[in-house]
Amino acid sequence: MKIAVVGATGLVGTVMLKVLEERNFPLTELIPVASEKSVGKEITFKGKQFKVVNMETAIAMKPDIALFSAGGSTSLKYAPLFAEAGTTVIDNSSAWRMDPSKKLIVPEVNAYELSIDDKIIANPNCSTIQMVVALKPLHDKYRIKRVVVSTYQSVTGTGVKAVEQMMNERKGITDGPMAYPYQIDLNVIPQIDVFEANGYTKEEMKMIKETRKIMGDESIRVTATTVRIPVMGGHSESVNIEFENDFDVADVKSLMQKTPGIILEDDIDNLKYPMPKDAHEKDEVFVGRIRRDESMPNTLNMWIVADNLRKGAATNAVQIAEFLVQKELI
Repeated sequence: MKIAVVGATGLVGTVMLKVLEERNFPLTELIPVASEKSVGKEITFKGKQFKVVNMETAIAMKPDIALFSAGGSTSLKYAPLFAEAGTTVIDNSSAWRMDPSKKLIVPEVNAYELSIDDKIIANPNCSTIQMVVALKPLHDKYRIKRVVVSTYQSVTGTGVKAVEQMMNERKGITDGPMAYPYQIDLNVIPQIDVFEANGYTKEEMKMIKETRKIMGDESIRVTATTVRIPVMGGHSESVNIEFENDFDVADVKSLMQKTPGIILEDDIDNLKYPMPKDAHEKDEVFVGRIRRDESMPNTLNMWIVADNLRKGAATNAVQIAEFLVQKELI
């Protein structure tokens, strides 16, 4: 089992390697891949050193699976070349997500859609992944009509430069690199990605479109506001869900408790609720603050938190790879 990690030296690529190691993924050969400037550098995996190679070398080595986290343009160019060589690509960029010929997969929700013919598989947007893990069991039981989501997203979702900007601002350094057009420390920026013609950002439209595709139901109405906040542990979401059928709050909590991949933290008497600092470096989706929306019939409020670099990116990709191996789809 040869596994290539494309973008191995980047923020998500580094976490992918960590997750592969922690979950003891059954690989026999690791192929770290990065841009030409990183070729020849060494990375450590399970106590051994591996040299970074370029794309062409990796394709020639014919890996069984390639985990991509190297940006959309790189993926559009190279994912088909890996696929032609017989490799199954699991891509973390937005390049293939809304391509009707490609599957958009969150294993807890729709892994059953995968087949041996899927050579390029899309990993969804981080904020969408954690939300649909919680939405799927609720949709199955109560049928979702509408979702209103507001996100509170970590600077790690932007990358190393954003983390550097925030930490510099914290230290009073004003001439460092800027990932955002405004100060992020002690501030909140109600813009993630570029604005589109309808006034929504690209990130907001990703959540709207991807949710419907993953859930396999175009009738679900979704609206989103995505916000960058000065934290590092993970993304948080306030989600308001309107159902066709009524529910009992205790039953909803029980359902969340029983759902694989979810940890229920909902004990307001003891001030227990999910926070990004507690989700940091965890693979699960944390759910809490479950309560009825008293202004609307059949409507629920909940709070969802997950580590965006893990379940929101690296872990989800590795879980897809695990499913492919388990079901012998490669």
